Amino acid sequence: MAITRKAKIITTTSTIVVLALAAFIYFRYCFVYSTGVNAGEINYFQEEGVVFKTYEGKMIQSGFKSAGGMNNLQSNAFKFSVTDQRVAERLMRASGKHVELRWKRYFGTLPWRGNSQFIVTEILSEQ
Repeated sequence: MAITRKAKIITTTSTIVVLALAAFIYFRYCFVYSTGVNAGEINYFQEEGVVFKTYEGKMIQSGFKSAGGMNNLQSNAFKFSVTDQRVAERLMRASGKHVELRWKRYFGTLPWRGNSQFIVTEILSEQ
């Protein structure tokens, strides 16, 4: 049974669309865009969500900024999510402490992974 030209075009087009969609989903939600370490004081850390319970936190990073000969104290907020239960339990007890966190950054968020693009994978130090 011979495959018609129209069927070949539909099969080829469908294959290309499926592969393009798979590549998009992979790079948007699974590809690790960057990794790094941030240090600061844990402002809050909580479990939240209606359908998917996720761990969300915020860390305050402070430092000095020199502008025009004046030294100013600057603080930045680092919002993050945690997927590992053991890391989450340690962070629950670290509120108000100075911690150093290793993270991975993804282009997109998934509801079961958290509300942030930054996913904390490890606590390097806790003081």
